Parts: sequence; C-alpha cells; structure tokens
Amino acid sequence: MPPSAVISIDQGTTSTRVVVMDQSGSIIASAQREHRQHFPRPGWVEHDPVEIWENTRELSGLALTRARMRPGDIAAVGITNQRETTVLWDAVTGRPVHRALVWQDVRTDALMARLRSDGHEDAVRARTGLPLASYFAAGKIAWMLENVPKAADLARNGRLRAGTIDSWLLWNLTGGTDGGVHATDVTNASRTLLMDLDTLDWDEDLASVFGIDPDLAASMLPRIHPSVGEFGTIVGAEPLNGVPVCGILGDQQAATFGQAAFDRGDVKNTYGTGCFMLQNTGTTAEPSSHGLVTTVAYQVEDAPAAYALEGSVAVAGSLVQWLRDNLGLIRTSAEVEALAGTVEDNGGVYFVPAFSGLYAPYWRPDARGLIAGLTGYATAGHLARAALEATAYQSRDVLEAVVADTGQRPEELRVDGGMTVNDDLMQFQADILGVPVVRPEQVETTAVGAAHAAGLAAGVWSGLEELAGLWREGGRWEPRMDASHREGLLSGWQKAISRSMGWMTEPASERA
Repeated sequence: MPPSAVISIDQGTTSTRVVVMDQSGSIIASAQREHRQHFPRPGWVEHDPVEIWENTRELSGLALTRARMRPGDIAAVGITNQRETTVLWDAVTGRPVHRALVWQDVRTDALMARLRSDGHEDAVRARTGLPLASYFAAGKIAWMLENVPKAADLARNGRLRAGTIDSWLLWNLTGGTDGGVHATDVTNASRTLLMDLDTLDWDEDLASVFGIDPDLAASMLPRIHPSVGEFGTIVGAEPLNGVPVCGILGDQQAATFGQAAFDRGDVKNTYGTGCFMLQNTGTTAEPSSHGLVTTVAYQVEDAPAAYALEGSVAVAGSLVQWLRDNLGLIRTSAEVEALAGTVEDNGGVYFVPAFSGLYAPYWRPDARGLIAGLTGYATAGHLARAALEATAYQSRDVLEAVVADTGQRPEELRVDGGMTVNDDLMQFQADILGVPVVRPEQVETTAVGAAHAAGLAAGVWSGLEELAGLWREGGRWEPRMDASHREGLLSGWQKAISRSMGWMTEPASERA
C-alpha cells in the first residue's frame, strides 16, 4: 500500500512543533520546542533562524520516532509558519546575515510613515490588499538591505536570498547550499507588500516603492507556488529524506484550511500569540473599508485562488506569557484561568495590550499598552481576568469590521488555537460577540491545515469535500449575557482603547 501518513511542520512565533497525522485525520505523534525571543530594543523583536532550523530537524526525527515510522511511511510533508517574519541569508554559505525580523517588530515604522506621507498608501493597498505597516515583510527586507552591509554586498553578487520562514525551512530541507528549492506559496507572498493580488506574482513597482532594486528582488525573492502542490523533495541526511513537501500555508491560512472554512462567508478566529480572524470571500479579492486586510486564503494547484478578509490582533496569548515572564504574576500560562476565576468580573479593570501598537481594525502604530480603571479594590485576579478579556474585546472589534465590510453577521464563529482550551474565555467571547462560538475537536488547526494541504496534493485525501468531512465539533458556547451588560462592558473597553492611542509621537528608530 502507498504511504498514507502526513507530517506537518508547524513553525510558530514562540515554538516549533512537528505533527504526524494518519488518513483519518487523527494526530498520532508530535514533538514541540520553544525558541528564544530576542528584544534588542523596545519594539524590536528577533528570532535566530538557525535555532529554528535546528529545532525543526530534531523535532522531525523525534516525531517520526514517537510515531514508530520511517520516512517511507510518510506520503508528504506540509509546512505552516509564522507569517511576515523575514530572513535574509547567503545562498553560498547558508548562513543568515541577521536574525530574523519578527512580524511584531516595529523598527520600520518611520519608513512606513514616510511612504504614507509620500502618497503611496492607496496605490499599495489597491495592489496588495494591505496597509503600509511595519507588520509586513517588505519593510523588513528594506531595513536589512540598508542596515546590514553584508546583505547589500551579497545582493549585488546574486548570493542573497530573502523570504519568510517557510522559504528558509524549505530551502534547507531540500538541500540548502546544494540545490535547495527557493520558493514560497501565495498565502505567505500575499503578506509581503510585494505581491500583486490579481497576478499572484511579484511586482517590480512595489519593490521600487520600498527602495528595493527590481533586478535584485528578482534574484532574492522565492518563486511563488500554489499552496497545495509539490514544492520539492527533502534530501540529504535529514530525518525525512526522500519525502516530498506538498503544501505550504501561512499559519492563519493553514488554520482556515484546517477549520474546513472552504465556503464563501465562513469565518474562523485563531487564538495564539496574536489573534487572527479570516472570512473566506471566495475567488474575489474584496477590498476593506473598515480596517481589515485582503489576503489569499489558499490556492489548490490548477485552481483559482481563494481570498479572505482578515483582521489581525498583535497580542493575545503572548499577553499571558508577559504576565508570567515579565510580571511573575503566574508560574505557568495554564495558571491564568484559575487566577482569573478568583474574581466574578473585571472589577472595572481593562487591559489594552498595544505593545507594538494596535493592528486591525485601528492600525495605530502610535498606541501603547495600558491598564485602565485601577482602584484599590483591584487584585491580581482582576488583572488576569482583564488580560483574558482583552483578547475577546479585540476579537469583537475585528468581527464588527467584518460585518461592516460584508453586511452579514456570521451564524457562528469557529475558533482554534491554544487559548480556546479556556472554557470561561470562550463563553465570554460568545457573550461579548452575541454569536455562537464553536471549537473543533482538534484545536491546533494550523498543524492540521498544513497536513491536510500536503495530503491533498499527495493523494491521501481526494478533495476539499473529504477534508471537510474530517472536521468534528468539540465544544459550543451560546451567548447568554444580556445586551445592556454587554454594552456597558464594551463602553469601558472603547474608553480604554481611545486612551491607548497617541502615546508615541515619533516612529520607532530604524537604526541598528
């Protein structure tokens, strides 16, 4: 019999995980490891690409061993990754020229402010579906070309490669300096500010906007592929030697795929480091006038791309980590639910976690985090509860933007990600939205989506209809809060949001 198991490499903002899935859609083994977060300056966030690559190799072998399988038992590998995080490396030595600049990094705020001032915002948004924001990859590439002398030299010599984390992993998996495949998929490319949403290809004019020579861009940037299709074969002394890579999706698009949100109007929300809501808009790239971005949801080989409206929240689960690591309020992330449960409500306390500014639907890089409504009555429990509620409030702001753009309120919201194991948070989310919240049996849908994409391309599954049949409901929360109570809570949240804005009068420094 041909192999029917699939491996998913889920490379996230805080950790890397490798999952082995069988044909029934069940996860039979996994391995996970965190990587270090580097904060060289306020607002600057970096990762070590070599650490991420080494973790990926070791975890792949460990997951395979735990599944008691060999490479020949695996039909395909799928990759899903933290989007926008950008790596530049030397194609001859295989070494990065700088740490990866993470999607949360704001060092390019000044560049984006200049481009907006020069009148580029509307044209760039019309072509890419994205605002001019430090969130996306083009500014990060431009920063490294300007501030890392070695990068510019390598680019002129045709040796520099640039890409998001998926491209870095794919290149290494498929041979690296010995013929590694330099490619990406449409979902990751759509997060760079360099891809035209209509042509699904790199755009020379966009490169020029960011001061990137179009000829250099052509040699640096990866080739864009559909999300579902063969990218290359893993070679060398890797644990997965000989297995084809057949699917790549940015993490939020992978979650959309894993949630089987294949129909126009389907909405999912992922609660991870950040919070990301996507609504499938079918084969039409619909613009937003309410602070969302237009992005590619996925593309199956030989089929049109499916698009989505997306709202991105920068800080969700990472706020719980901040309570743990920076304040010492809890010892483990799991303790936050119990601490929040020591109080009946937020006690009038609101937490706006605008550590890197506010993303959708506000797009205010001048905002900064604050805790509002403190009195002598407030306890650690109130702070923990306010931190969790912040995720629900931010998600509500994004959903209202979706409704404003589409004119339709979804019948339900499918949710996934690590925070959704918190039943109290999910109930509060349903209450504050006024919409049922539905959790699948398998909440880590980023890994599931990448596995499904790879297996679909490799013939493990026959099509989207069969994949949709693998989705199973694991929990449901119906709204039960009365409207007046809801509106009172939302009024307090909007006051806190408004006070978080305008704290930064100058963009973050771009200089190394």
